[in-house]
Amino acid sequence: MPAVLTAPLVVEFPFTRSLGPVQSAFLTGLRERTVLGVTCQDGRVLVPPVEYDPATAEELSDLVEVAPTGTVTTWAWNPAPRRGQPLSTPFAWVLVRLDGADSALLHALDAPGPDAVRTGMRVRIRWAAERTGAITDIACFEPSDAAPPATGPVPHDGAFADPVTGITAPARLDYTYAPGRAQSRYLQALTDRRTVGERCPACRKVYVPPRGACPTCGVATDTQVEVGPRGTVTTFCIVNIKAKNLDIEVPYVYAHIALDGADLALHARIGGIPYDRVRMGLRVEPVWTEGGRFPDHYRPTGEPDADYDSYKELV
Repeated sequence: MPAVLTAPLVVEFPFTRSLGPVQSAFLTGLRERTVLGVTCQDGRVLVPPVEYDPATAEELSDLVEVAPTGTVTTWAWNPAPRRGQPLSTPFAWVLVRLDGADSALLHALDAPGPDAVRTGMRVRIRWAAERTGAITDIACFEPSDAAPPATGPVPHDGAFADPVTGITAPARLDYTYAPGRAQSRYLQALTDRRTVGERCPACRKVYVPPRGACPTCGVATDTQVEVGPRGTVTTFCIVNIKAKNLDIEVPYVYAHIALDGADLALHARIGGIPYDRVRMGLRVEPVWTEGGRFPDHYRPTGEPDADYDSYKELV
């Protein structure tokens, strides 16, 4: 039996969003070393500020400035920082209730070890040397002996020069992917330019890529079946937005293709034909590149289109 494959995998999506007046003022304030909160109708001050009261759902807009010092309400030690975290050396994740606020802000605390951290300890903001209008403008918190200020939060109009109006949040997940025995056999067959599925012993359907079990019958699928290489376009979409780091000119077509002998359509790009001539029922075949581990795209075979009844169950 072939070994189960593993490979490092990164799932990344840089999410870009616009900011409303409350979030814009908060992030712009951080750039200017000013921490803003928002006041609820019951008098609570929330930091970070939100646009709607979490208890009543009423819109909030009354901004106040709070102190850059505060108190740790709870914490957890992080002995092995990961890529993209605030500090490269071991640190504590802390919830800090800034002086003048009634809610806690999550951030990192720079401390020599877990014995130096405790609930109730006083801390202050360490500002980043370069600030752009993001939560990372707070480099971290650090221990402080400063007593709480005598005065409370101060009203603020939220007005700053050159306000931040949008942010890009880079969501990323790094992990090791193990496809399992069924898909390992599928991937290993692709290196020989073969496409292999598995047949359910009960309903006789052939699944490509194989899943190791029939999703309909719930029984193991261990009988391998070679399918294709030709197939039929069952449905498709025209892609008009160019993906980052993908060297394919738009527009192009991404389709579901039912390979001959398979009972499940797989995804692939269609090439070798103008995008506006791709259609349901188009007969296609794989195109491999030198050294490629899977088909680069599928192109028309020149055969007559497949009859709709032959693939309608796979649409």
